[in-house]
Amino acid sequence: MFADRTPPTTSNRSSAPATPDSSAGPPTDRLREPRNRDRYVRNRNRVTVRDLMEQMDATGQLPRVTDEPRAQRPRPAYDPGPVSNDVTTKIPQIVTGSPVDLSDAATAARVIAESRGQGHGRPLQPTPDLPDPIELRSAALRKPKRTRRQMFVRDATIAGRIVVAIACIVALGGAGYVWNYKRSWDGNWNTISAVNPDDANIRNKDAQYGDENYLIVGTDTRTGNNSSVGAGTASDVEGARSDTVILVNVPANRSRVVAVSFPRDLQVDRPQCRDWDNSSGTYGQSMPAETDVKLNSVYAVGGPECLVKLLTEMSGLNINHFIGMDFSGFRKIVDQVGGVEVCSPTPLYDYEIGTVLKKAGKQKLNGRTALRYVRARTISTEGNGDYGRIKRQQKFMSSLLRATLSGNVLSNPSKLNGIVNTFIQNSFVDGVDTQSLLDLADSMQGIEAGRVTFLTIPTSGTSTDGQNNEIPRTDDINNIFNAIIDDQPLPGETKKKAAKNTSAPSSDPAPTTSAPKTTKLSATAMSPGNIGVRVLNGTGKSGLATEVSEKLTPLGFDVRGVADASEQQSTTVVRYGTGEEDAAATLAKMFPGASIQPDHTVKSGVEVILGGDYSGSLSSTPDAGTKLTVTQLPATVGSSDLPNDLAVTNAGDTTCQ
Repeated sequence: MFADRTPPTTSNRSSAPATPDSSAGPPTDRLREPRNRDRYVRNRNRVTVRDLMEQMDATGQLPRVTDEPRAQRPRPAYDPGPVSNDVTTKIPQIVTGSPVDLSDAATAARVIAESRGQGHGRPLQPTPDLPDPIELRSAALRKPKRTRRQMFVRDATIAGRIVVAIACIVALGGAGYVWNYKRSWDGNWNTISAVNPDDANIRNKDAQYGDENYLIVGTDTRTGNNSSVGAGTASDVEGARSDTVILVNVPANRSRVVAVSFPRDLQVDRPQCRDWDNSSGTYGQSMPAETDVKLNSVYAVGGPECLVKLLTEMSGLNINHFIGMDFSGFRKIVDQVGGVEVCSPTPLYDYEIGTVLKKAGKQKLNGRTALRYVRARTISTEGNGDYGRIKRQQKFMSSLLRATLSGNVLSNPSKLNGIVNTFIQNSFVDGVDTQSLLDLADSMQGIEAGRVTFLTIPTSGTSTDGQNNEIPRTDDINNIFNAIIDDQPLPGETKKKAAKNTSAPSSDPAPTTSAPKTTKLSATAMSPGNIGVRVLNGTGKSGLATEVSEKLTPLGFDVRGVADASEQQSTTVVRYGTGEEDAAATLAKMFPGASIQPDHTVKSGVEVILGGDYSGSLSSTPDAGTKLTVTQLPATVGSSDLPNDLAVTNAGDTTCQ
């Protein structure tokens, strides 16, 4: 198969001719590709150029390549000989030209050229220029493949729910690209001793099977990078205290997330614990128990192990995960996320740390400003100390959760990986590793922000011993955690949407909702000094409960506290316990249109829950001993013993309060 005619046009893959050996003759003597009709020989096995040359016993020379016109070029003479089935009868015998180069290099070049001409009688198609390798797969096995980015976004969507499930936790899934990061994450966790699955104080342990309980602690250590972010220095305050304590419950059915915040000044009885050295992260000698101490001092003295032990005793929850982070770590996480948006109804100024927010309304906070936002607890416009700070922390974490679930973080693999690495480098944990978080994230697919509820431990004022400790309401605290363990509904919790059944129309009539039946109750007015009152704000309007309490106190009522109601009310109602009908009727007359209602959760005095119908003014006080007629609602129903004044924040709430 040697060229005796002008070769056809070839693709640029075969444009370079074979280079002959220098000993074979002049460089102008070279091989050329044959015409299409000369390229194929039917019914033959594929052979190499060397095999053909040996069969032909070729000793002639190739024609010299010249610049003469094609029609004037001399044609080689050959004798085809008799026709037979032998393959060589199809090959022209070369009788003129240069000797054929049979060196290995030249032969290899000819093999490549020859292979292009092998076929099954079909015209030779130009070799396409392919930028990418051809996939040699059966068409039946081909199916659309996700890109690495698509796989990462899918898995990271799960993973990101846990970063937030961790940052509050509440807010690190599956397979694919994320596992490349998983290998880098594994082994980098800073692990300390904290949890104890065999604690005898775990309540109804069988009912908690499958639950995940995370104790999230933000510490106020002044060492290291913390002094550079406004935390002060170690010379100001030594050691580390638990500045923020949140106990997060994720039930076995993954239907919701409940995060319970503890005031840092909550009065507690510290159990016997081992001494804790925060700088080295190690435990020392055993220390005796101590009563009536602040909650934040428990961590300072006994570290994570002691704090977990105390809160297990208080809550009865099986705390199986611990996560701690300091100021510097928090700031880095926020900056990695790209800032978190909050909304404040007023500018915020703190008497201790200065300006927090210069203006009201929606605004995105970077790490430094966010740290001031969640730390400040002497805000002039709030006036409720640590409770205002807890509320801001819950709103901040709700916003972080919503941003993550909306995809602002999860759609950026590089950002997510930076968040995870920053989290690992700046936290210390027990019972937490990459696999456990991925498993939890996978099981929480589809969780909505509205199914995440923040509660605050209720208290009944401060101690009178000069320590200003917040006195816990033990019975109400027990009822809160009983409801969590038993998966009972909680105030302010958005119910899970039921799946619509469109397969067949329902034959049952739609349920009808009727107004509660009311009755008229006759009562005797009491002296205001004999009526203990708690004022609860059920309107969402900030400061309303305090405003009403300041109006009731000069009238002689024994105002025992103010708080936000667990749920908002459209009408004002006065709730009372056993034997308090007259007190409830007397107070109800102060609020035009108010009703009274028996409530077994009210243990002492009465509670007025301000509704949306409150006009802002009070009626005159009834004279003691006069007969009163008031509207009474049916008693509250349900097995829940939760109080009416739980401070609740729903992560799906986007109102600016």
